[in-house]
Amino acid sequence: MLIADEFFLIAHNDSRGKAKLHPAATGLGLAGALLGELVLFGHVTVANGLVTVLDRRPPADALSHTVLDQLIGEPQHQEIRTWLAFLARSSTTSVGERLARAGVLRRQESRRLLRTTVSYVPIDLNAVAWPATRLRALLERPEPPAVPDAVLLGLVSAAGLSREVLWSAGPRAHHRLGVLVPALPPPLRELVAHTEAAVGAAVLRGIP
Repeated sequence: MLIADEFFLIAHNDSRGKAKLHPAATGLGLAGALLGELVLFGHVTVANGLVTVLDRRPPADALSHTVLDQLIGEPQHQEIRTWLAFLARSSTTSVGERLARAGVLRRQESRRLLRTTVSYVPIDLNAVAWPATRLRALLERPEPPAVPDAVLLGLVSAAGLSREVLWSAGPRAHHRLGVLVPALPPPLRELVAHTEAAVGAAVLRGIP
């Protein structure tokens, strides 16, 4: 499962598919995860506040392919904050649909007050709860987590989701979470830092 998928499940670990976070924080965290996937795939890098495309070949994943095409199609826009804000507008729906196609979630529409809302409901509650449980177990182990897991943990912390992972964890896990991000490769460390700053700014401004 890709890191944006696991972030989505941690942020929506609820039998009704209800988000645990402010919508802006959810969207920006997922936007950071989608960019993180492209960094991990070797398609883009992040440095000095800019996103640069390194490899234009299409990724195997359809959503990653779409995001890469958007980056390639707008070469005049390289600022990571711009891309986080842009991708955040649709990231919840995009990742929710990817999980629905994978059979993890079920797309559900409901009409209220003349408007239709879409939610993504778990098909198997254990599958939805697994990412947070898995990350908690990783933090309790003596060996460091793999880079994709460290990025996911960094984004979880940046978006304000740490409690969903750490709620029953011991002191080792709390300490490990605090030292993971500084140890990330520079492009991923910068991505997590910009995501955290964007989440903080959006929530302070009360962006829905």
